[in-house]
Amino acid sequence: MNVRCVREPLLAALQSAAAVVPSRSPKPVLTNVKLEADGSTAVVSATDLEVGIRIGLEGVETRAPGAVLLPSGRLSAIVRESSPGTTFDIHSDGTAVVVKAPRSEFRLPAEDPLEFPAVATFPAEPCYELGTALARELVRRTVFATDNESSRYALGGVLVELIAGDPTGTVTAIGTDGRRLAKMDGPAATAGGRPADAQPIVPARALQLVERCLGGAEQPVHVAVRPSEILVRTGATTISSRLVEGRFPRWRDVFPDRPDAIRVSLTVGPLLAAVRQAAIVTNEQSKGVEFTFAPGQLVLTGRSAESGESRIELPIDHTGATVRIKLDPRFLGDFLRVLEPTATVTVELNDAQSACVCRTADGYGYVIMPLAVD
Repeated sequence: MNVRCVREPLLAALQSAAAVVPSRSPKPVLTNVKLEADGSTAVVSATDLEVGIRIGLEGVETRAPGAVLLPSGRLSAIVRESSPGTTFDIHSDGTAVVVKAPRSEFRLPAEDPLEFPAVATFPAEPCYELGTALARELVRRTVFATDNESSRYALGGVLVELIAGDPTGTVTAIGTDGRRLAKMDGPAATAGGRPADAQPIVPARALQLVERCLGGAEQPVHVAVRPSEILVRTGATTISSRLVEGRFPRWRDVFPDRPDAIRVSLTVGPLLAAVRQAAIVTNEQSKGVEFTFAPGQLVLTGRSAESGESRIELPIDHTGATVRIKLDPRFLGDFLRVLEPTATVTVELNDAQSACVCRTADGYGYVIMPLAVD
């Protein structure tokens, strides 16, 4: 194989692939990236056998087609430390891979590319099509609520419900760790026909990689679901991932219809600032903050034996009954941080023992289970 490529697209591809390449593996071949080239395309691929990525390279001149394995860490360092605009010649002579720039040359060990596991390509079959902005919010607003350390249910992944409608379907992403639950939904179009409805549980790590690789707003995101695998294509990048096995909680039961609940509309920025201030004196043993929704104001109170007490007042538009509830400020802060400071969130409350439900106008919902009030 012999190709010539420019630094910037090669570096971007290597940085994306590095999120998949394991630093240590029982299979040393997985610490490499695979560079394949034919007459018209060049692709960098990487996998850890759970998540895989294929990235098409732009501006590649193929002089001789073929495939080579390159050590991910060393190649990334070579490209990163070169000057902007550098052009690299990469070729294999059978015993080593030579990476040559105008004023530098590196000979790297050559491994057999046939030993590298195949990385899935996006299938030519009906699939779902999402807007890039929606795909980004689906990930940002749910991944933080998952629990990778729990063996209970399938809490280490995000449930993605895809329903093909006529003419437009829906997508709903749900993440939970058992103490809070985040839900985001939006429209989902279809491409190439009508795909089957699906409910895959996608590893949080794979979704974070998808968010990292999302392109501009004009590029749609295509999603295909297989029995044990999901594939996501965005621009020239295809990400494949095994699905999380297990049973996901009955999340719809967490969003009850509460017509008699007290509803208070709050602006995200001031509320987040108040939560952060109230949490200053809390600690791991006394981590709760009491929220008192009274007519005209919200009072946040935190306390711990070692650090003292805090009392933060926030004016609100509320004229109903007073409701007091104790919440973990970290959980509320995680929710507020993924929203714009000027956004409005509606908080639904019943009493100190019932869940606190937060909603936004763009399809985002969040549930926090309360802590016991002292």
